[in-house]
Amino acid sequence: MKKIQMVDLKGQYAAIKDQVNTSIQEVIDTTSFINGPKVKEFQKNLEDYLGVKHVIPCANGTDALQIAMMGLGLQPGDEVITADFTFAATVEVIALLGLTPVLVDVDPDRFNIDIDAIEKAITPKTKAIVPVHLFGQCADMEAILALAKKHDLYVIEDNAQAIGATYTASNGSKAKAGTIGDVASTSFFPSKNLGCYGDGGAIFTNNDDLAHTIRGIVNHGMYKRYHHDVVGVNSRLDSIQAAVLDAKLSHLDNYNKSRQNAARKYNAAFKNHPNIEIPKAGNGCETICDNCDCHVFHQYTLKLKNTDRDALVAHLNSKGIPCGVYYPIPLHKQKAYQDERYNDADFKVTNQLSKEVISLPMHTELDDDQIEVITTSVLEFLS
Repeated sequence: MKKIQMVDLKGQYAAIKDQVNTSIQEVIDTTSFINGPKVKEFQKNLEDYLGVKHVIPCANGTDALQIAMMGLGLQPGDEVITADFTFAATVEVIALLGLTPVLVDVDPDRFNIDIDAIEKAITPKTKAIVPVHLFGQCADMEAILALAKKHDLYVIEDNAQAIGATYTASNGSKAKAGTIGDVASTSFFPSKNLGCYGDGGAIFTNNDDLAHTIRGIVNHGMYKRYHHDVVGVNSRLDSIQAAVLDAKLSHLDNYNKSRQNAARKYNAAFKNHPNIEIPKAGNGCETICDNCDCHVFHQYTLKLKNTDRDALVAHLNSKGIPCGVYYPIPLHKQKAYQDERYNDADFKVTNQLSKEVISLPMHTELDDDQIEVITTSVLEFLS
């Protein structure tokens, strides 16, 4: 049996080696390393895949989120509401821009931002909501858009973990994650469902004017060389990373299906165990649908009940099985983001999740033997 990896990038590369190598060699042959033809080709192909009017590539996912906020013209002191249970990059960029981060609790079943908590946190200074599509499934975008319309707020999707996921509204209409709000950001970090071989990111929007503004921001505020029309940054996706991403984009749906299949096998092994709560699938589904992409499993995350999580982590590691805890410390308890405005009692779900969650290996190359070893080892510990 192959060594179990949290993410098996080497195995994934081996399966598409010729395609990736050819795509990279094309860039080297042209020597168009910045904003070359491959960047524009990938941009167009991703727009077609997502069904969105504008994809603006940039250097990484954190830049993407920051640039999205800059493009909307948010000003210091404006309040931006986001989830407490997520990676720090989401709140980091809010603080970097001099905006006021407002953290709220999450839903206990799907770990995404809690709608009631958003509404309670809205003040006259609130200007935007940043739902994070955590672990591979969309937040409740229909409810979030309704709140945004009611209070005249922007919606900025953090789609770093859910590219390829599909959101289904109550009327049956469907849209890809990252194409629903005013603007969205994503990351192409190597371990993502669509990852490059370095850093990379992109911004998505259907707003023509906003897309124009953002295209200037990512390139030093220039639309014409040496003419700086807006305050910008240097954040461009290099052509070699675009070549890798374009080669992998045609495989993304199959990659996500492989993740879903692995999740089904995990679920079958853990279902009804008294100490384990398996992931809810997303969009109101209780199971992983055979013919939809409501959850694309960037992570496969369990909630443990009455279990010593640290001991389980040690047990798995002793058997050569990696695992992760995303996230062990709520953002409102992080030194950088502590604020006297926060009442710990308002973060009951996040506080509990931080003690209970554990993520098991999840990637496109997981095979049945590996899944059996992982699940057997977890159940062995819990017996």
